[in-house]
Amino acid sequence: MRLLGKLLVACMALAIVASCSRTPPSGGYRNAPGPGANSQLGDRAPHSWDYAAPYGHQVHGIDISRWQGDIDWNRVRGAGISFAFIKATEGGDHLDPNFHRYWREAGQARIPRGAYHFYYFCRSGAENAAWFIRNVPREAGSLPPVLDMEWSHSKTCPRRPSASEIKREAEVFLQLVGRHYGQRPIIYTTVDFYRDNQMGDMRAEFWLRSVANHPSRIYPGQRWGFWQYTGTGIVPGIKGDTDLNAFAGSATDWARWLQTRMVR
Repeated sequence: MRLLGKLLVACMALAIVASCSRTPPSGGYRNAPGPGANSQLGDRAPHSWDYAAPYGHQVHGIDISRWQGDIDWNRVRGAGISFAFIKATEGGDHLDPNFHRYWREAGQARIPRGAYHFYYFCRSGAENAAWFIRNVPREAGSLPPVLDMEWSHSKTCPRRPSASEIKREAEVFLQLVGRHYGQRPIIYTTVDFYRDNQMGDMRAEFWLRSVANHPSRIYPGQRWGFWQYTGTGIVPGIKGDTDLNAFAGSATDWARWLQTRMVR
């Protein structure tokens, strides 16, 4: 109860009730039980974790795009989801058709949400940044922007730049977008992209995809804030598979993180 009290005080001080999304302290994921898990969430194809499963983390969230269709955001929040990263833009001319609706609905449900941009290698970092800034509101209380960097299979842009070019242009994006929103973006990346381009050299908070082992095993030595641990998650209020993510710290750490990393 002391932990809950501290969390509520932090939330009220920030006037962000959304950060207090309920995360049940005990139970198990359907088909993948684990201590400290949220019993309302599940996984259609759970991995058999041999080391440090994600289910015991206190703070879980989702990332979504148009493919999730209609979402009952109040059910999502009631299931204990504490944050949502929503796909906004791609490259220099693509806007996810559901972005603005999801952004509005998640906000109405008081779920802390942020926007992510899928990087397109046939545009410069400045062009990618300009498109994101054009389409994503600078709204107080939202989560920091996210730069999604992974190899794409685009027929319109099959090129794979050198690691030095990728990191140089990514830094341009981080600086421009960070300056606009007042928060340096988080970098989301995948195992192969991280290794191919030595992304650990980047000065950023990382959101790592690792669906077969703990990030400490897959990205040795890399600090991270978020862990995408499955693409087949089950979330009340969302039809079909959903990406599930864990925050690196406790519920108290999450409240502190929100204090420092929310857009103002």
